[in-house]
Amino acid sequence: MARTPSATSRGTSPKSAARSSEKSSKKSSAKKSGPVASGGKKIRYAVVGLGHISQNAILPAFKHAKNAELAALISDDEKKLKKLGKLYGASHLFSYDEYDDCLKSGEIDAVFIALPNNLHRDYTVRAAAAGIHILCEKPLAVTEEECEAMIRAADKANVKLMTAYRLHFEEANLQAVKLASSGKLGEVRFFNSIFSMNVEEGNIRVKRETGGGTLYDIGIYCINAARMIFQDEPLEVSAATATKQGDGRFTEIEEMTSATLRFSNDRLATFTVSFGVSDISSYRIAGTKGDLTVEPAYGYQSALKHQMIIKGKKTQTNFKQRDQFAAELVYFSDCILNDKQPEPSGIEGLADVRIIRALYESADGGKPVKLGVFTKETRPTMQQEINLPPITEEPPLIHAEPPHR
Repeated sequence: MARTPSATSRGTSPKSAARSSEKSSKKSSAKKSGPVASGGKKIRYAVVGLGHISQNAILPAFKHAKNAELAALISDDEKKLKKLGKLYGASHLFSYDEYDDCLKSGEIDAVFIALPNNLHRDYTVRAAAAGIHILCEKPLAVTEEECEAMIRAADKANVKLMTAYRLHFEEANLQAVKLASSGKLGEVRFFNSIFSMNVEEGNIRVKRETGGGTLYDIGIYCINAARMIFQDEPLEVSAATATKQGDGRFTEIEEMTSATLRFSNDRLATFTVSFGVSDISSYRIAGTKGDLTVEPAYGYQSALKHQMIIKGKKTQTNFKQRDQFAAELVYFSDCILNDKQPEPSGIEGLADVRIIRALYESADGGKPVKLGVFTKETRPTMQQEINLPPITEEPPLIHAEPPHR
């Protein structure tokens, strides 16, 4: 299942616009941390794409995001537009053909893009050109070139671009980063993760044209977590893919991928992701003095849990379920209102996409792929934690199905 590697050199840092964006982010973030009072102002959003993630998580999240307002919906499904618009109080409804009209309407300040991966670049660049801020679901795009074009467009227009990494605001994962850096586990030597689900046949995640694949959809969580834990970028990656013969779900993409990321100081991160087995969501950090297991680790519909063992002594910490999507909205809205560059910026999205592309290149070529220097100056910290109550009622779904069985 060959995927054409990016024309961008694996050994280069992001281009100049990207670098300046990252430096700006570091400078702005140093001024203030965490959401601050907005004086009652709210950022008006258009949610672009009304699939399962939008209906199940993004639209309900506006209830808890006090500095954000759902102003518009964009979809070609009239039934979705009418019913969801009425349910969530979005008075401005547009088709995809009317996207530019929405951007120029004066009714919105930002878009939350929840479209198939292959559409992220186009809808981001058009929003930036109209002076609209962009919160874009991960992966940021399918290739490095697409990510860089999005970053340049946002920088040129002086608008904010944030990659929607909800776990950058979630306590269990931020605490894991803090513990790994604290020395309590000793020298952290390796990271291992498993993330899997049984995806329904025909789901967008198994379609190559739209940017489907195990690494783009769930492998990105493992990659991002490893980078957070090690506070570093990998130097070399290798991967292997596999598909069970006769399973009609996987005619275009792989069923599962196993990968190894080699970091500086001989540290390793390994993970396996699959669309063909039961639900698993966990990672384990091993240090010279102890280890930490986070399980569940990546979900948003359940409580998360830590189990730490240091010198034979076991402790367990439970983290209550939260509204992780509302946290994203609150944080990004605060960045807009107070002119701060978001930490999970376009650079953060690019960092993971370059690794995903290199992993597919490795799997296709059957050998490791070296990665050159990649400058990433800001990392998530506990200062970004945002605790908001979970959605307690099951949101109604209109022409949308859960991705997995």
